[in-house]
Amino acid sequence: MDKTMYDVIGIGIGPYNLGLSALLDQTDEVNGIFFEKTPEFHWHPGMLIEKMDLQVPFLADLATFADPKSPYTFMNYLYEHNRMFPFFFHQHFKIPRQEYNHYMQWVAEQLDGLYFSHSVIDVIDRKDAPEPHYEVIVEETMTGERKHFLAKHIVMGTGSEPLVLDEMKGFPNEDVVHTSRYLFEKKNLLKAKNITVVGSGQSALEVFLDLLEEQERQDMHLTLLTRSGGLFQLDQAKFAQEFFTPEYVDYFHSLSYEQRENTLDTLGALRNGIDPETLTRLYTSLYHKTAAMKDSQVLIQPMTEVTGIEGIEDGYELTCRQWQEEVNYKYKTDKVVLATGYKPQLQDWFMDRYKEKIEWEDDKSYRVTRDYQLVFNDDRSHHFFTLTNLTHSHGAGATNLGLSVHRNIHIINTIAGKEIYKNQEDTSFQTFSMKGFS
Repeated sequence: MDKTMYDVIGIGIGPYNLGLSALLDQTDEVNGIFFEKTPEFHWHPGMLIEKMDLQVPFLADLATFADPKSPYTFMNYLYEHNRMFPFFFHQHFKIPRQEYNHYMQWVAEQLDGLYFSHSVIDVIDRKDAPEPHYEVIVEETMTGERKHFLAKHIVMGTGSEPLVLDEMKGFPNEDVVHTSRYLFEKKNLLKAKNITVVGSGQSALEVFLDLLEEQERQDMHLTLLTRSGGLFQLDQAKFAQEFFTPEYVDYFHSLSYEQRENTLDTLGALRNGIDPETLTRLYTSLYHKTAAMKDSQVLIQPMTEVTGIEGIEDGYELTCRQWQEEVNYKYKTDKVVLATGYKPQLQDWFMDRYKEKIEWEDDKSYRVTRDYQLVFNDDRSHHFFTLTNLTHSHGAGATNLGLSVHRNIHIINTIAGKEIYKNQEDTSFQTFSMKGFS
């Protein structure tokens, strides 16, 4: 056992915990180590499609909102890689997904205390020890060796996992592909005569557009089936974007659980909209493909829910329902790409150890404080922070990369018991709450 008592141990190394590690690296006030089961850092490797950009500006990197002078900002990455002038002349506020992934890999290579190929298999609550803490048991994935570490606090950043309905499971990976594996199966997909993409969000459109731009044979037919009422764009208006400010997070968190759930339903254009540039590229591509009355070999069908997949002799048959007209039908295809999203990834040890020790807002949503602590049934000074499954408690910005730095500021300052990094205030022109007004 490593007898060192760390201030914090992070579980999972995605963008959120990587950003936390980068901020901790620049202060002596809080120390920590982080564990990740995969062998190296990769951010959605199956969706690093060329020419696709982030949906947030480059300032939403790992450190800028907390410390613009940090060596781990995206601007410093450009400087160190001799890309300042190309980026300057590019005049684009958003950056390619591939470059963002490479930027984060560059940061990860410089940080100490990141342990890849190490899977956390248990976290024991030592609340009765003279100094209450957590004991973290880690297994090295290559050797199976188990190690024990101690920490005053935990930050759980286990992220999400692909969401696939039970009715769509059990088929060959090369035939029925979740978008998380799209690039790994792309070459095989392009051999098919009929490919159907199921989904209505940004990932669905990126995959569909990529397939469309690589459509080389006239007999290759592409279909997009979306449950939403249409291909609606992301609301990027200035005042709409203020729903991703710390002020709005404060307001949202202060609401009751029922009010928060109802509020999320009203923010669909902010949460589920498609980037306008992606939609423009898709429309332009379709327009050129149909010039001179040519057939684009494309079907886009909104208001259509896919409820099942059945293997048939020469491909697959989808069970579909046009929900507005209430029409049920079958649709044949060779390959299926499921852009059905993701769900929070909660480890078995977490549910076994802590399900009965923490408070829940419903059977799937645990109660979380404003500074991202799980709410335990007892008072404690050793905290368990979470970066996973926060939409119900902190709103649409829970998965926003820019607000992730704000979240890490909260966590570091709470652990340190003082302000290490400045918390941005008065960042919104709108006032959301009327509490305190006479």
